[in-house]
Amino acid sequence: MRIIDPHCHMYSRTVDDYEMMGLCGIEAVVEPSFWIGNDRQHAGSFFDYFNHISEWEPKMRAAKRGMHHFCTIAMNPKEAENLTLAREVIAGMQTFLDRTTAVGIGEIGLNNVTPNEEKVLAEQFEMARKLDVPVIVHTPHNSKLAGTLRILAIAKDCKVNPQRVNIDHNTEETIRHTLDAGFWAGVTMYPRTKCTPQRARDMVEKFGAERVLLNSACDWETSDPLTVPKAAKLMLMTGFSRAQVRGLVWENPYNFLAQSPKFKQVMEPVFKEDEQPVASA
Repeated sequence: MRIIDPHCHMYSRTVDDYEMMGLCGIEAVVEPSFWIGNDRQHAGSFFDYFNHISEWEPKMRAAKRGMHHFCTIAMNPKEAENLTLAREVIAGMQTFLDRTTAVGIGEIGLNNVTPNEEKVLAEQFEMARKLDVPVIVHTPHNSKLAGTLRILAIAKDCKVNPQRVNIDHNTEETIRHTLDAGFWAGVTMYPRTKCTPQRARDMVEKFGAERVLLNSACDWETSDPLTVPKAAKLMLMTGFSRAQVRGLVWENPYNFLAQSPKFKQVMEPVFKEDEQPVASA
């Protein structure tokens, strides 16, 4: 099964993970900018990190293991409370968004749903709307439903195109709201704070696979970079057809991310490989 994982924090993973992911069918990953475990004090620390995920990670680690690595650039919601720092970071993002590996803005969103977080979210939605790029949005761990509904309202106020936006980390209580509003719905299989492959499988059965994006969000905490292939295997064993699973783990993420010309240029030939006729012996 060919797989794209649209949310992986490979900055915090080992090269062994890259190799195992490749063996399990993952051919491309997207690394959203995120909180690295402690709050940064200077904009330059963010810029060094953006440089890592947009240049060093794809060239020096991913490519050597046969993995296509893309990223999204953003001021993450967990560090957005410091409004002065957040705006300094946002002002410096364009240099990194111009990189060939940067396919959009993310992850933006809400953490504690504060006024400052909402301002930073709205400002980055505005930036994404002007650039017309894909967006990855983090929904909060706590007050999940209320936080998701607030994100949807801010997105509507900012007049972003819902087809360009992945509202991520949905659960059973939020996914219908996300889909009904016309957005892509990320389902993250991550221990404790999000969901399991079984719950993801059941959500797809109940709510359908259209505009659903399965991902691992693997990072430096207890997490598993193989949850997407595990979910794919579970679905094949429990009533889903191979075409349905392929649509979910390969075609859906491709169609969302190919809204970025930079992603499409690299991945379209890879995506269309299956369409090529097999040469006769």
